[in-house]
Amino acid sequence: MSSPPLPTLTLCRSCRNADAALPDLLEQAVAGAGLEARVQQVDCMSGCKQPQTLAVRQSGKTAYLFGEISARDLPDIVTFLRLFRDSPDGNLADARPLGELRMKALARIPAGMD
Repeated sequence: MSSPPLPTLTLCRSCRNADAALPDLLEQAVAGAGLEARVQQVDCMSGCKQPQTLAVRQSGKTAYLFGEISARDLPDIVTFLRLFRDSPDGNLADARPLGELRMKALARIPAGMD
């Protein structure tokens, strides 16, 4: 039996004033919280009006796009990842535990219908 896919966290590296240290800090925060996720960077995710953008995706779950992400958001991202992990479909019943991160959500994309 194979293990479930890990969430993928994607940071935009071409956003204006992108924090080059953020991917490493994000990996450290996730690992330090005992969570598993793949962290990657891509060029432009078209969130230019609210840089630096972060996408969270996992097969079979709702995907999320956040904007204006900084190192200050790392504790809220960890909280989000715990809730996301525990949700069978990626939807969160209550976003209040996400603190300021909930106000930085740009999009929620439903999982594909297979």
